[in-house]
Amino acid sequence: MSSRTITFRIPAEKVAELDTIAKALDRDRSYLLNEAVEAYLSEQRRFAAMVEEGLEASRRGELIEDEDVGRMMDAWVQRKAILKPGSKPIQKLVEGRAVLEKA
Repeated sequence: MSSRTITFRIPAEKVAELDTIAKALDRDRSYLLNEAVEAYLSEQRRFAAMVEEGLEASRRGELIEDEDVGRMMDAWVQRKAILKPGSKPIQKLVEGRAVLEKA
């Protein structure tokens, strides 16, 4: 794969952090930046594919009722509260939905 040189502005503090990490990994700054760009592009491709998958499902009429979405979200909130180490969230119901409050 051919390479091109690009230039962009970045705060000096971030450059210092990159250099510290690069030194610890015995890599150069360019390697780290290439890894970061590849991770970003990969995530954007994954997200775009998920959006397209959802749009295709929608076109086929494969939709989830809002009440079902609410129940799924409640379950995720409860599971996250249970799995969070050292936290004791106070929960209450608002219109049938679990809501976390700050203790």
